[in-house]
Amino acid sequence: MAGFLLRRTANCILLITVATSLAYLLAATALDPRSNYEGRNPRPPAAVVEAQLSRLNLNDRAPLSERYLTWAGGVLRGDFGRTWNGDRVGADLARRAGVTLRLVLLGVVLGSVAGVLAGAAAAVGQYGWFDRLSTACAFLVLAIPTVVLAHMLVIGAVWLNDLLGVQVFLVSGEATPGLADGVGAGLLDRAKHLVLPTISLALGQIAVYSRYQRNMMLDVLDADFVRTAMAKGLRRRTALVRHALRTSLIPAVTYFAFTFGSLLVGATITESVFGWHGMGEKLIASIRSNDVNTVAAISCFAALAVMLASLASDVLHAVLDPRVRVG
Repeated sequence: MAGFLLRRTANCILLITVATSLAYLLAATALDPRSNYEGRNPRPPAAVVEAQLSRLNLNDRAPLSERYLTWAGGVLRGDFGRTWNGDRVGADLARRAGVTLRLVLLGVVLGSVAGVLAGAAAAVGQYGWFDRLSTACAFLVLAIPTVVLAHMLVIGAVWLNDLLGVQVFLVSGEATPGLADGVGAGLLDRAKHLVLPTISLALGQIAVYSRYQRNMMLDVLDADFVRTAMAKGLRRRTALVRHALRTSLIPAVTYFAFTFGSLLVGATITESVFGWHGMGEKLIASIRSNDVNTVAAISCFAALAVMLASLASDVLHAVLDPRVRVG
């Protein structure tokens, strides 16, 4: 198992390096930090702009390879450089990364677990009422864009709060400003703010995983090893959980890494709708302001998160199917 993990970790490090390098090169080529100074009134002298851009390693007149090597050397020391106005890139990203991961991890856990359970139950009761209902709900959710789904949740939450006369759901922000009534009240307040964005992310995951897991489960329900297990005396439920579900989970955990990446992208829209100041909001603002180093740092974070999800997927695959450990 140790050798398996070492090989996977080495692959992840290599892929993170390649993805981050390509992201920096693309950002440095496509974005124009110089335009931020040209739009000022009064316009600063050309020599001042050149000196500032060179100091920040953002001068587009310097060779791209030289800028990349300077940036890469800083990253190896844990320094992602500075923004176009001189602030350190990492100063705000750590907090924003926590905000985004809080949403994404909860959405992944809730969406994948609920989706797998719903898909397995639908397969076991194929063409039954639950199978038909879950299929209809899944296709309905998949047909609705994320931004529309998020706004529908906001409208529904406001209506429910008005109906009950109590603020059950809070629809904007990460926490209520100025709330200082103790730790318990603060945690409850954050939980109320977290419910709707988490549901917004999880619903799409539930729809995808339920369809995927249903198909995988149907492929193994009538397999010889399941019938053999029941013939040896195992109850049907035990055989389905211990053998059929475990085997059908292998493709699902492989799919996990890909859905995690799409969820990071989906979180950008969710953060905007619900007023969460996470990495997605920062990425959009950085592209608009031609902030090369910040875009590259967020891309590095995204690559790291996806690769960690991929590593977790590989570990789960090895747990479910020991044959891959010696591959």
